[in-house]
Amino acid sequence: MSLKSSAPEVKILLSGLMFGEAPRWREGRFFVSDWAAHEIIAIDPDGRPEIVVREKSFPLCMDFLPDGRMLVMSGRRVLRREPDGVLVLHADLSSLSQLGWNEIVVDGRGNAYVNNPGFDMMAGAAFAPGTIALVAPDGSAREVAGGLAFPNGMAVTPDNSTLIVAESYGRKLTAFDIAADGGLSNRRLWAGLGDGVPDGICIDAENAVWYADVPNRRCVRVREGGEVLATINLDRGCFACMLGGADRRTLLLVATEWRGPAGLADGQRTSQVLTVPAPAPGAGWP
Repeated sequence: MSLKSSAPEVKILLSGLMFGEAPRWREGRFFVSDWAAHEIIAIDPDGRPEIVVREKSFPLCMDFLPDGRMLVMSGRRVLRREPDGVLVLHADLSSLSQLGWNEIVVDGRGNAYVNNPGFDMMAGAAFAPGTIALVAPDGSAREVAGGLAFPNGMAVTPDNSTLIVAESYGRKLTAFDIAADGGLSNRRLWAGLGDGVPDGICIDAENAVWYADVPNRRCVRVREGGEVLATINLDRGCFACMLGGADRRTLLLVATEWRGPAGLADGQRTSQVLTVPAPAPGAGWP
């Protein structure tokens, strides 16, 4: 393949996934969900994969509690992977929405933020605003924000004070203040993105945000206010990004040839996990 990229050091870490999403870094390995295969895969720095979870869900996002246990977003439930590998119920979100939930990010206090697009895009449903819910460490859940234009990737700043969320249909990044009880307030524009369509996001130590962009086939680094600092152009849609590696200076990109919802069932394995050195290390959560 050829990568149309301003960063020639982009490398393929793993290929042959059906629909990669939701990358994370934990204890020396990257973790990626293959939504269409219903698998969560751990990948070591040399590209060796191991399937660690099989869960028939779409989407299938995950993140980690401070103690290392994995939380898995599965339909209207948040599951918790215990040290022996067994999945148990962590939270039931069915009282908040009958739709499946999407992204999950856990902050440094063990609070998990999950979001709901508000409509079933894959089924061709009409747009409706989405929401964000807070799942406390004890598994209790409540809605903490609404009125979002397809909430997608989320990230929390290192001091646990700010949640940034990608509004894909709004072409912007939106910030909220995080209260001591995990509630959200002071909603504001963090960055307008012009023609950018943000999906997965991550924060770096210079207070910049990387966002993945599917229709524009790129990953973009922006400063608060919207200044573009770097762009990595790819030959397929970029769905998610994550900063990891031993020094958190490796930018992981998950890219797939997007053929619309119908393409998810055609069995093609065009999804790749890519790496590129980053100008600043990762910070905050995930």
